[in-house]
Amino acid sequence: MGKRQADQAQPTAKGYFASIFARDPAARSWFDIVTLYPGVHALALHRVAHGLWRRRWRWSAQAVARLSRFLTGIEIHPGARIGRRFFIDHGLGVVIGETAEVGDDCTLYQGVTLGGTTWQREKRHPTLGNNVVVGAGAKVLGPILVGDGARIGSNSVVVKDVPAGATVVGIPGRVVVKRAARERSRAALAQRIGFEAYGQAAQMPDPVAQAIDRVLDHLGGVDRRIEQLYEELHKAGIPLGTLTEEVAHGGDGAAQSEIAPDLKGVRADNS
Repeated sequence: MGKRQADQAQPTAKGYFASIFARDPAARSWFDIVTLYPGVHALALHRVAHGLWRRRWRWSAQAVARLSRFLTGIEIHPGARIGRRFFIDHGLGVVIGETAEVGDDCTLYQGVTLGGTTWQREKRHPTLGNNVVVGAGAKVLGPILVGDGARIGSNSVVVKDVPAGATVVGIPGRVVVKRAARERSRAALAQRIGFEAYGQAAQMPDPVAQAIDRVLDHLGGVDRRIEQLYEELHKAGIPLGTLTEEVAHGGDGAAQSEIAPDLKGVRADNS
């Protein structure tokens, strides 16, 4: 059994507190977490309610869930299945439905809804994999699957499956495709021209960042074409230094007339 598997097989309060410290920079001590964090209180009461629900003590389970909602502002149906090290930050207004399933190390922020889209007695709420983060105000609806490591942006409405590791934003939610190679090219070009690109994280794209991305992509294409042109000029034996000086200083008609036929030949070859 690996180290991670052993940690999951024997979850401890220390490990749970450590996971909260890692996800919430405002956490100062385990005493603060135990006494002041409504997400921790809601999870503890849900463990009690879910145990009663599994033993078919349905009224008692519902009563504990209602008490939890009254005390914390977080509503978790006692039938929902919650994994290890689950953390609700802030928490007010979070609603998790009866058939929802949440994996290990997931994080939800305030106003999140894991809701259903049908009145039928069937699987009607979403399933979240491990290490999923759902931003404030997001609505994840229906019996869909959110893959491991996925990110759902604030105020998004997600009604379709989300691939593992993907990021979803917007209404309706759409997957932000990861393009690592293109992003690296943009970053290199931005650094070369003296501009520090921002908003590159796929988690929160914005129109300005997208417009800058398009400009950087265009400049990258122009650079590649210029490099190809220089290569063709070099193959044609045209002295690039002389050409540059003539263009910069105006040059004389004779020099330009000598260069012009060679350029025409290059254009003809390229066509």
